[in-house]
Amino acid sequence: MLIRIPRGWEIPERDATPESLVFGRRATLKAAAGLGVAGIAPLAWSSPAVAQGLAAPRDARFQPGREITAEKDATTYNNYYEFGTDKGIHHAAQKLPLSPWTVKLDGLVDTPREFALEDLLKTMPLEERVYRLRCVEAWSMVVPWTGFPLAALLKAVGPKPEARYVRFETAAVPSAMPGLRQSWYPWPYIEACTVEEAANDLSFMVVGAYGKPLPPQNGGPIRIHQPWKYGFKAGKSLVKISLVAQRPKTFWESIQASEYGFWANVNPEVSHPRWSQASERVLGSGERIPTQLFNGYGEFVSGLYTGLQKERLWA
Repeated sequence: MLIRIPRGWEIPERDATPESLVFGRRATLKAAAGLGVAGIAPLAWSSPAVAQGLAAPRDARFQPGREITAEKDATTYNNYYEFGTDKGIHHAAQKLPLSPWTVKLDGLVDTPREFALEDLLKTMPLEERVYRLRCVEAWSMVVPWTGFPLAALLKAVGPKPEARYVRFETAAVPSAMPGLRQSWYPWPYIEACTVEEAANDLSFMVVGAYGKPLPPQNGGPIRIHQPWKYGFKAGKSLVKISLVAQRPKTFWESIQASEYGFWANVNPEVSHPRWSQASERVLGSGERIPTQLFNGYGEFVSGLYTGLQKERLWA
């Protein structure tokens, strides 16, 4: 009899089906339990301007088409493998120090710079955008994110003409992230997109959610979100953004390229090898709804892929 032992990175098929009552409950890292805290501490950065909140005008161009997910659901059901493979990592994530925080921009740019988070909050055009997020595991949520266009940040350093890709690197803090002990993962977490995708107005650097500073379990203090792509493309707790000429090998692509590709655009007609992507479970309500091509953002991004039909554009 063939006995198959699942590999640590694999997602059980039940995690993507509507019948399952528990999604993503794979082997929990025991070390994470030791880092739990009694409650979620209030988050505040050192800047007095954001200590009481992170208010910004809402951009009405981006309509989610359904209700905003309750904050308690969006902030307690999270994928962040640096803290553990279980969805309930929000307690362990509070160990991540959020201040001081800097983001380095380097590579093929005219002016390499390192930005303090406080400086970004003062100089970037902050706004709130209500975006959908579609996880490759077939669940979704709608969140009011506060942030600024990625294009505005790249403009501040001046990408060189030979830059073709943008590489995102997530923080690796062993004292706060028990998942880093799992040596079979290719840490640090790396994600990437093309410079054309980065320049698209939908590409958003997120620093807050629900009018507050972004909590660490959601990728705080700063992350990237491109809502037409599956959620694993969104690098969290970013420490470095590099402009490069060669396509980077991203985290999940390095682990299992047959399941998680570079482009990873949402497409309900292209199934994951182990589950359908035709529908998604709405976080909080549990409702099952049809998934839309490009997660419903095709009018903004479909033109990015003209002439790339031979590429594997879907995860």
